[in-house]
Amino acid sequence: QVQLVESGGGLVQAGGSLRLSCAASGSFLSINTMGWYRQAPGNQRELVADITRGGSRNYANAVKGRFTISRDNAKNTVYLQMNSLKPEDTAVYYCNAAANSYTGGYDRNYWGQGTQVTVSP
Repeated sequence: QVQLVESGGGLVQAGGSLRLSCAASGSFLSINTMGWYRQAPGNQRELVADITRGGSRNYANAVKGRFTISRDNAKNTVYLQMNSLKPEDTAVYYCNAAANSYTGGYDRNYWGQGTQVTVSP
């Protein structure tokens, strides 16, 4: 019922910046919390940051002070501004959203396809 499409990934040098975007589309009553997760080879998927519908934010300690999550509720889009990137940030970044459906689902989680972020030394 909900499709999430990420964009903005790529290859950057350490110290550089990237801005990820994730747009939700489909049939849903509302989008609740949205977030970004990442998974590096050999590691489990971990939360990077999330944001509630009202704008409350959480960040992983590893990215606090460098990344900023934001959202545009009118566009059903969440963003992740990544500054001062480090090689350790290299991973596939996945968008996540919790949505309520018109057919009775509540806070069901949806995932994007992922976008690669590679930070070179």
